[in-house]
Amino acid sequence: MAISPYLRGLRTKVGQQLLMLPSVSGVVFDEDEILLVQRADNGCWSLPAGAVEPGEQPAVAVIREVQEETGVQVVVQSIAGVALYPRTYPNGDICQYMNVWFRCRPVAGRARVNDDEGLAVRWFPVRALPETEPTAKLRIETTLANPEGAWFARPGEQHEALTMSGSGWPSQTIASASP
Repeated sequence: MAISPYLRGLRTKVGQQLLMLPSVSGVVFDEDEILLVQRADNGCWSLPAGAVEPGEQPAVAVIREVQEETGVQVVVQSIAGVALYPRTYPNGDICQYMNVWFRCRPVAGRARVNDDEGLAVRWFPVRALPETEPTAKLRIETTLANPEGAWFARPGEQHEALTMSGSGWPSQTIASASP
């Protein structure tokens, strides 16, 4: 599902202005391979991800999102990281996501395009990943580097993938989104 009824309702009220939304991503490992989705909106390879629905726990949301986008059923192994990042969509919608990414492993299903959000779904060797979106790259790298604990943006640390300039966030949008 490209946009939930809940989000569609919010968009009818605020238009394309900034919305802050909870979201999840699945870093799905099958031995030495990772599951990626080629996004339909921009053609980039990324992780299965999406918004958390009202009343839905984040771990439940990531299981749902991975299955909806890839046809793969997963179990959550751990929280791998948390960070805030901006995104402006091709249609002009502006969001800032509070993303929780989870280390997951597959338990059933076959990797395939399973909705209209993806152009392709593939398992890639961890050592031979295609170019990915900066936020996906950060999630993958931090999940690999911290197998036992969650990564988070520590106070004072700067990460280009989480900045307005590193995400393509137009600076003039912030001023127009302010009250």
